[in-house]
Amino acid sequence: MRVIVRTVSELCVTVGALIVLFVVYVLFWTGVKADSVMHDQVDQLQRQWSRAAAVRQPAGSVGSAGSAAQASGAVPGPSGPAPYPAGKPFAIMYVPRFGFTWNKPVLEGTATDTLKKGLGHYAGTAQLGQTGNFAVAGHRRTYGDPFKDFPELRPGDVVVLTDGSTWFTYRIDKGPYKTVPTDIEVIGPVPRTSGYTRPGRYLTLTTCDPEWGHSHRLIVWAHLDSTQPVEAGKPRALRR
Repeated sequence: MRVIVRTVSELCVTVGALIVLFVVYVLFWTGVKADSVMHDQVDQLQRQWSRAAAVRQPAGSVGSAGSAAQASGAVPGPSGPAPYPAGKPFAIMYVPRFGFTWNKPVLEGTATDTLKKGLGHYAGTAQLGQTGNFAVAGHRRTYGDPFKDFPELRPGDVVVLTDGSTWFTYRIDKGPYKTVPTDIEVIGPVPRTSGYTRPGRYLTLTTCDPEWGHSHRLIVWAHLDSTQPVEAGKPRALRR
């Protein structure tokens, strides 16, 4: 009997240790790793943009909605800017509500591996600054907790993005709004329940809810408020 009790006790200690290690991995190590990866993605973009700026054509084409393709050397086709490369970063997002040091890379796609590296642009939704709905997803917890403070967003807050040649300032109109993962109409060209009634240049941000679950989604919607070339300096919302 004593042997059985001792064996069960040892198993309980082992299982407990494994649980603790798993919690440490989820809460700490994935965050450390993701922060490092996201920092590298931002550095990669800034180096790419610096090289592009050195060979960019004179002002005139800078600041257009298709500047992401121009900055990367891609030639826009008749239907608009070149597609973003899957799984690659193409923009940096800033949300002053989350703090003036908060900035995250935006990558193309929402695959699991992609969202470990930053925020993910829903493939098939509008490109940055274009007519339609530029929709972006991000983890609320784990992998750097990029959208940890998502519930603090309020109408009137701004979300600023840059593609290296243009600043895009979006202003939030509605949210956070709670829905279910199957409600894909919230990232439609004219998002359902957003209050928008006609085509425009919109931004949708999505993350999981509850904080440590994924049974629901939190959504905010914004409209494109202004754009300016990077040569003009940072937009007012990012100036301290």
